[in-house]
Order: sequence, then C-alpha cells, then structure tokens
Amino acid sequence: MTNRIYSYIVVNPMIKKCKQGRSKIEEAVEGFKARCRKLGLKVTPQRIAIYKELIKTDRHPSADALYKTIKNKFPGISLDTVNRALLTFAKHGIAFIVEGTGQPKRFDADMLNHQHFICIKCKRIIDFQHRPFDNIKLPADIENKFMVLKKTVYVEGICDKCLNKSAN
Repeated sequence: MTNRIYSYIVVNPMIKKCKQGRSKIEEAVEGFKARCRKLGLKVTPQRIAIYKELIKTDRHPSADALYKTIKNKFPGISLDTVNRALLTFAKHGIAFIVEGTGQPKRFDADMLNHQHFICIKCKRIIDFQHRPFDNIKLPADIENKFMVLKKTVYVEGICDKCLNKSAN
C-alpha cells in the first residue's frame, strides 16, 4: 500500500512522569528533535513550542488557535511561521491534517490509525477507532494506477453536546 515508513511520535495528552523523572511530553519533544535532525529539519525553539502545544491537546487545533497560544511565549512569531511549521510536520509524518468541508485545516499529533467525527455545528473534532476503516480495500484500478500513501476516513454530523442543546 505505501512505500513510506515513518517512526511516529505518539503522546497521550495525560502528562505522566517517566522513570527518569521526565514527563511524556518531554520524552516526545526529545523524539521530535531527533526526528527533525534525521529529516534535516532545523530544530528551532518556535518549532518545539508548536509541537509541544500540538501534542498537549486532543482538540485538533488550527494554525490560528496554536498561534494564539504560542504568541504569548514568542511575541515575535507570526501566524505564517506557525502555519508553515504545521504543514512541514504534516509533510514529514509528524502531524496529520484534518480537513473538513469549508473549514480551516486542523492538526492532529496522534499518528496512530484512527478516524475523526466532525460536528457541523460546533466544529469539534472527535477521535474514534473503527478497525474496519483501517483496512479499507480500494478498487483495483486505483491500487494499480496510483501510489496510495494514506487512507483517511472522517464522518460529519452533529455531536452529542449539540444534540443535547437542541433537545433542551
């Protein structure tokens, strides 16, 4: 199916201490730095801050949302820098772009196979896992004609919170 092999960095948003007293976030950042060096990418304080904020959340933030968080620590950083860093992360398998119909790109640092439910009302993105979606069989004319790098499934609808608001 694919000829790319990535060593993904996956972090649980719950920050727990590791044996050496380092948090999972600190370990992930060290892995991120090593991966960047291996890929020939510069390891800058801005990229580290962007990555760190991305792995701390499961909210699938947009570049704008991350920019608003990071600019407090890096007042000189631009939205363009944040956006370019996130696109670079996606290009190199460090993050995943979650795109919905007509909405800004949102980013996910969880590189394990999973799918997304996107609420069309509140725009919340919820991760879910349905194993059959991981193994979708493509038509032979697609498999034979193209090099498939990733198969992605996302579902749109109205989330439980928005349904409950409508019912009240």
